[in-house]
Amino acid sequence: MAVLRALAVQGGSAASLLLPALRRVLDGADSAVVPVPERDSPVLRALRVGESIDDDVALVVTTSGTTGSPKGAMLTAAALTASAVATHDRLGGPGSWLLALPPHHIAGLQVLVRSVVAGSTPVELDVSGGFDVTELPSAVARLGPGRRYASLVSAQLAKALDDSAAAAALAELDAVLIGGGPAPRPVLRAAASAGIAVVRTYGMSETAGGCVYDGVPLAGVRLRVLPDARIAIGGVTLAKGYRNPVDPDPFADPGWFHTDDVGDLDDSGVLTVAGRADDAISTGGLTVLPQLVETALCSHPAVRECAVFGLADDRLGQRVVAAVVVAAGHLPPTLDAMRAHAARTLDITAAPRELHCVTELPLRGIGKVDRSALQRRFTASAES
Repeated sequence: MAVLRALAVQGGSAASLLLPALRRVLDGADSAVVPVPERDSPVLRALRVGESIDDDVALVVTTSGTTGSPKGAMLTAAALTASAVATHDRLGGPGSWLLALPPHHIAGLQVLVRSVVAGSTPVELDVSGGFDVTELPSAVARLGPGRRYASLVSAQLAKALDDSAAAAALAELDAVLIGGGPAPRPVLRAAASAGIAVVRTYGMSETAGGCVYDGVPLAGVRLRVLPDARIAIGGVTLAKGYRNPVDPDPFADPGWFHTDDVGDLDDSGVLTVAGRADDAISTGGLTVLPQLVETALCSHPAVRECAVFGLADDRLGQRVVAAVVVAAGHLPPTLDAMRAHAARTLDITAAPRELHCVTELPLRGIGKVDRSALQRRFTASAES
């Protein structure tokens, strides 16, 4: 029986630290590792580093869920390699990668795994102190010959689009994968106008990262929508389970992982993700998915970014609340304008009843909007 080992990774040196270790675990020459930020002792204790683990596990990846307790997705070398190979097949072949994501998150780790599989060395940006778009042009210039790729979250893409040199550098790449949650439509439109080849990805630590590209599953990935509209994912990239199992177990259905996301699978097999079931707002006896409202509001020219969440309401149970980042060159939109705009494509029940203009949205993990932080902030504001 193998023993789980920890590997502390520092920003700016992750490639040199992790690549040799990844090569060994992917080849089966060494036991599983869990990449963690330096001195992250609570995670080490929670994931039982130093204790036994199944021989076929290569990586244990910390999860950024809302529970606060890391579950630790256990990924085999076969799952990681299958994901990397399928990604390269979809994008047009192996290439050189830009590492601009934290290397202890699955998206950053998969950049490294793809590099190992491709036999290339990624160019790394140190994002431990934030994403500096001024470094993008030189980083892209250092990528090797042949096909060149990057993996970002939508907040990074939006920031790069505000810098002409950074946007031009991204436009030189063969593909820019965008994960960590849905990208706002204005950001996607701006990226297309800048000539950036964006690929929208959907996946998670439990599926070895992105496994659905632009709505279409990668080779070897299976999808189905459960009776309660939740998305289930199966196939070759699936994790074995959690280091710290939970109840109910989303891996209980053999060969499948039951996500907390709801969506629709059309007759041609294209997946549309509507949002997270646990983000749903119950207002006036109806259920509203925040992501659908965000999509509607982000199509307004005055809205650059948006987050929708629920706050307790004596009459409705919860009321729909929107926090928006105002687009450059526009005046802050009014609540009436936002409600009218939402009602163009959604039932008026889903339109926000409260509006807050903010300078930025709080994030958790690698670019996911932290709705809980917004709920706490504006609940406190209402009570003060």
